[in-house]
Amino acid sequence: MSGGGGGDRPGSGAGGTMKTPSDFLKSIRGRPVVVKLNSGVDYRGILACLDGYMNIAMEQTEEYINGQLKNKYGDAFIRGNNGTYNTIRIF
Repeated sequence: MSGGGGGDRPGSGAGGTMKTPSDFLKSIRGRPVVVKLNSGVDYRGILACLDGYMNIAMEQTEEYINGQLKNKYGDAFIRGNNGTYNTIRIF
């Protein structure tokens, strides 16, 4: 048997509420992100949408190769279910 309330669970945070992955994904929409592909190419822009397959839609997207700006796109879509990227940084 478990002793204690639901707020005592590990990882529940100081407020006793636990954030689900879905809550986290909703909270980062509209924020600047960097998506780094396994190829080393970075895409920097505003996160518009992210789904359960890790497909990413971005706005005001810039493409960087070897740290240098190569292209600017209004909107970009990165397909995620084939494991094309390995890092998403949120600013």
